[in-house]
Amino acid sequence: MQKLLYLLQTAALLSLLSGWPLAQVSAALPARVDGQPLPSLAPMLERVVPGVVNISTLTEIATEQHPLLRDPFFRRFFNIPGRPRERENHSLGSGVVIDADRGLILTNHHVIESADAMHVTLHNGRRVEAELIGSDPETDIALLRVTAEALTEIPLADSDALRVGDFVVAVGSPFGLAQTVTSGIVSALGRTGLGIEGYESFIQTDASINPGNSGGPLVNLNGELVGLNTAILAPGGGNVGIGFAIPTNMVRIVVDQILEHGGVRRGLFGAAAQDLTPELSAALGIELFRGAVITTVETGSAAESAGLKPGDIVIAVDNHSIGNSADLRNRIGLLSAGSAVELSILRGGKRHTLHGTLADPFAGFIQGKTLSMMLEGALIGETLRDTPRGRQRLVGVGPLRPGSPAWMSGLRDGDLILQVNRMPIRNLNDLKQALQAVGGELYSLQVLRDGQLLLLARR
Repeated sequence: MQKLLYLLQTAALLSLLSGWPLAQVSAALPARVDGQPLPSLAPMLERVVPGVVNISTLTEIATEQHPLLRDPFFRRFFNIPGRPRERENHSLGSGVVIDADRGLILTNHHVIESADAMHVTLHNGRRVEAELIGSDPETDIALLRVTAEALTEIPLADSDALRVGDFVVAVGSPFGLAQTVTSGIVSALGRTGLGIEGYESFIQTDASINPGNSGGPLVNLNGELVGLNTAILAPGGGNVGIGFAIPTNMVRIVVDQILEHGGVRRGLFGAAAQDLTPELSAALGIELFRGAVITTVETGSAAESAGLKPGDIVIAVDNHSIGNSADLRNRIGLLSAGSAVELSILRGGKRHTLHGTLADPFAGFIQGKTLSMMLEGALIGETLRDTPRGRQRLVGVGPLRPGSPAWMSGLRDGDLILQVNRMPIRNLNDLKQALQAVGGELYSLQVLRDGQLLLLARR
């Protein structure tokens, strides 16, 4: 009897916290304990869990060799294979089916980064090979495709409708324990400045998230996807009840661009901003404590064309309120090139509305296949970049399609091409001539990637 009273009290507490009458709790049909109905998450999870998959990746890494092993005579004398030895690196994560008909699976970029092969294990234990459609390191989102029948998808909810205190459930494969379910609440919304990703507006939750949960779903009590689990705050190396998920409204924007371009083609705005602090508000003589103060506007930029000026305070973008400079960066940074944008600003204490169009950072780039079939799948063009020698115009690589010849050549988005077949490349014309001289063949590439020089050789 005491057990029954305790369970009934727990059910009543859940009813009060959720704001629903006990008989109308929509998370589940009630189970029965000692003949009495009680709420349960089991029916909802029976719909959700089949849409959660386990993702395993394989990366081949060349091992370091003794100098003698690099001597061709030594290798021939001892009959050592010419190909360098490689070791395999395996990683594990989670994913969520978002389109059953097309076999689309959502996961984190860091789960599949640098993978040579990817496999997905479905709820029924079937293991299938996955294809990378595209990914975005800046938001840590990746989209895969599998060919499989009878997939179960999880519908996407409007993450802007979430409130702090809403109940949520995380599903994934922490430490390889497939289909693990944990529950909690939304602890905070719009978390930024964590330094985890380039664009941050995280849902914070106390639902237990551990290594292996990455890429798995965070769902509401209706079984709808509200976030993609991506990171935890773990000072001691374990879960301390502070996990972060990418909201679905950010996911939608990135997925749409990946499906259209194979990656994200962000527009250029050309303005920098800082947070509006109480000190700045006092100095400007305004009673406003939320917004982003424009500090610089680049000459000839989309921001200048829109009429934005240093000192303007941006308070909304496309009718979405702006709390700080990170909000502004997120709102602008998730818009594609050519998108129209409406800014609500304060200037001299008066409110103004500005309109602009984001510039295309790859305007003037050409399709790589016009230079060589080995560059097919990439955009190639001249771009201004900051280098140790100052700002220079160099040949850069734009978005490229995963699995394309350009991708297989080792090129990645953002690479700067310095040499082709040992010929120095200063501009697009140099690249054309270097490839025409050898009939479009590509034997080696020297690129600058994230400040490091890399030599890419044809396999």
